[in-house]
Amino acid sequence: MTASFRDSIGLHANALVLRERRGEILASNIANAATPNFKARDFDFEAELTRAMGTGGPDRTAPGHFGGALAEGQLGYRVPVTTSLDGNTVELATEQMEFAENTLRYQTSLQLLNRRISGLMTAIKGE
Repeated sequence: MTASFRDSIGLHANALVLRERRGEILASNIANAATPNFKARDFDFEAELTRAMGTGGPDRTAPGHFGGALAEGQLGYRVPVTTSLDGNTVELATEQMEFAENTLRYQTSLQLLNRRISGLMTAIKGE
């Protein structure tokens, strides 16, 4: 029973953790838009979600491997379209667009997870 419950909500639960982490990274990029030599960071959401939904191999068995903390090597640097004279790679319009999209997808995953849990609660109550 526990495994099927985990399977039924696993995708959206993992997506929420990754979306939250990505939101923090994008917010940091936006906050440092005027910091000289700051390099904008991001990660490949789809690749990390695929890794998180894996078979439970070594990348999910040790503490901290998926508990919301991405390893430093998993964060990449965003390549700017236009270069800045002060070495900053944050393009505010791009970061704001990515942040807004990430927020919308976070809310969507949260709604889907809430609906799944509500459906399971209805089934448990027998309504």
